Amino acid sequence: MFFIKSMFKIFWVSKEEEFEELNEDLNDINELDENVWQVAIDILETPYELIILAPIAGIELEDIDLSINKWVLTIKWYRPKPEIYSDDITIRNAECFWWNFVRNVILPENLDFDSIKASLENNLLIVTIQKLQFKSQSIKIDRIEV
Repeated sequence: MFFIKSMFKIFWVSKEEEFEELNEDLNDINELDENVWQVAIDILETPYELIILAPIAGIELEDIDLSINKWVLTIKWYRPKPEIYSDDITIRNAECFWWNFVRNVILPENLDFDSIKASLENNLLIVTIQKLQFKSQSIKIDRIEV
C-alpha cells in the first residue's frame, strides 16, 4: 500500500477517491503468488514522453504481454526453465529467475495512451508513451463595464 501511495506522489495524483479506485483495480489485476517474480524497471521522463525500461533476457517479443487498464501498465511474461535443469543435476548457485513475471506500473494521467509503443532491443524492453501536448496561447481579457 505504501508503494502505491508513493507512486501517486511521484505522478502528482492526490485525490483519495482516485487512489482507492486504482487500489481496487490493482487488486483485480495482480496475480501474485509464490511463483511470480517482478522485474526491475527504470522509468524515464522527457518533456515529450515517458519511457519504461525493463531488462528481459531469454524472452521472445511475442511472449511478452503488455496491457493497460486505466492508469496501470501491466507487463507479463513467462520464462521457462532451460532443459539443462534436470533431476540428476546439482545446482551450486541459483540467482536466475524462471517462471512467471508480472510488473504493474502506475502511469500519470497526462499521457497519450493511444501512442504506446514497445520494442525489444538487446534484451531490453522499451515502452514509450507520448505526453499529451497542449497549445499555449495568450488569452485576451475583456473588460466588462458595470
